[in-house]
Amino acid sequence: MRIVILGLTITSSWGNGHATTYRGLVRGLTRRGHEVLFLERDRPWYADNRDLPAAPFGDTQLYRSVAELDRWAAQIAGADLVILGSYVPDGIDIGRRLQRDAPGLVAFYDIDTPVTLAALADGSCDYLTPELLRGYGLYLSFTGGPTLTYLERTLGAPAARALYCSADPEVYRPDPDAAARWDLGYLGTYSPDRQPALERLLRDPARAWAAGRFVVAGPQYPDGIAWGSVTRMEHVAPDAHRAFYTAQRFTLNVTRADMVRRGYSPSVRLFEAACCGVPIISDAWPGLDAFFHPGTEIIVADTAADVLAALRDMPEARRQAIGAAGRARVLAAHTGDHRAAELEAYVHEALARVAA
Repeated sequence: MRIVILGLTITSSWGNGHATTYRGLVRGLTRRGHEVLFLERDRPWYADNRDLPAAPFGDTQLYRSVAELDRWAAQIAGADLVILGSYVPDGIDIGRRLQRDAPGLVAFYDIDTPVTLAALADGSCDYLTPELLRGYGLYLSFTGGPTLTYLERTLGAPAARALYCSADPEVYRPDPDAAARWDLGYLGTYSPDRQPALERLLRDPARAWAAGRFVVAGPQYPDGIAWGSVTRMEHVAPDAHRAFYTAQRFTLNVTRADMVRRGYSPSVRLFEAACCGVPIISDAWPGLDAFFHPGTEIIVADTAADVLAALRDMPEARRQAIGAAGRARVLAAHTGDHRAAELEAYVHEALARVAA
């Protein structure tokens, strides 16, 4: 297929989860023989923090305004599939333009589904409207489960399908030579609704275990947080994620409140860490067991005591077995190649529905 994707960013992973998601998907699509053009709005925030300015897969182009998209009018008109992502600047104007002018299948890829639905409900969403939602032939969602039924039956999406994030096993893999610098680490951008769980599952254990080694990496954390013995790192670039994860005995996954409420919303960090063979300690959320089996492929913790029990008391053989099982699950179901194949199936289904 000839595919055009208009996404928030693929060139910069700074402070967002979109870039690594698009990288995995585009890499998987090009591996399967598809021609992919990725159009990214040139914004100062990402321009100053580009860790992949020229992707070695697909064709990435930058544009500065909606009007400048005319430069790629022929590619959009000739595409079998055009995808517009969530949080794209002027997404409403671009969506109307695509639904009006693109003759192929036009899809919306929501990498922020719970946030999008909350914003639609209160009228504050600036990249999607209820009318546009109903006009997309395919609604690809980072959140699965009951939310897909809600999108179709309540909001009127013609076809809502889960297209989760993924991990590239060529990038994220175990390192048998890595030394464990930390007992528990966390990688993620600051979020006020996620901070209480981070306090409970990492900072409280750090306070209770003076000999433990803890690290939190990610941007935008307020200066006033007293980290104590916890090591702080402002940013870990994607090419350093593997080294960061494999330097931990366990890694922590914490889920945003909106994602917990909706359920079935795995984060890209979850798959990345598991693919590195590092055992994951996660907060609980509906649908988690659809991705990893608790107790054998992932550890679910509600309290600091649960975390400390894993860190201090778990036999080493079991720790390694959980890490290996988590990696096996990713290799079996959660790579960019899997997502590309799933997207192909969704597109064929949507086209068959239109033809009928």
